Amino acid sequence: MVVLETERLSLREVELTDAPFMLELLNSPGFLENIGDRGVRDEHQARAYIEERVLGSYRDHGFGMWLAIQKADGAPVGLAGLVRREGLDTPDVGYAFIQKVWGRGYAQEAAAAVLAHAQGPMGIPKLAAITTPENFASMAVLRKIGFTYQGMIQLPGIDRESTYFTAGG
Repeated sequence: MVVLETERLSLREVELTDAPFMLELLNSPGFLENIGDRGVRDEHQARAYIEERVLGSYRDHGFGMWLAIQKADGAPVGLAGLVRREGLDTPDVGYAFIQKVWGRGYAQEAAAAVLAHAQGPMGIPKLAAITTPENFASMAVLRKIGFTYQGMIQLPGIDRESTYFTAGG
C-alpha cells in the first residue's frame, strides 16, 4: 500500500517479499555505522525482522518505516518513516538509503514528506529525530526540513549518546 509520494519516490508499506532489499540495506556500511547492527545475516532473518519490527510497528502504532522506491525505475532505494522509540515522548522520523543513491537528495525529500504527512494527515504535532554525533549529513538533512537541535540524549538500548532534534510542538 502506497502511504505517500514525493516528486521522485513512492513510499509504501514494507512486505515480507522485500526481505532481499532489507538484507542489503541492514548490512550496508552506512546503516551499520550510523544506525547499528540489527544482526540480520540472511533472507530468513530479514523476513523475521520485517515481521517483528516493521509489521509489528504498523500493528502496534499505526505507522512505521516505509519502503522508498524510485518512481523512475521501481527500484527500492531505502526506508523512511516514523519510529516509536523508548525514551522519546513523541514519534521519531527515521530514514536510511543504500549508498549508491547517496547525494541525490532522497533522504531530504523523503524525510520532508514524512514530516509533512505526520504533522498533517496523521495529526502528530511534535516529532523527534536522532542521529549519531558523527552523522553530519543526516543532521544537515534534519535542519533543512525544519528540525531544531536540542542537545545530546542517552536512549535506552543504545550504547552511545545520540544527537536529539525536534520539529513542531
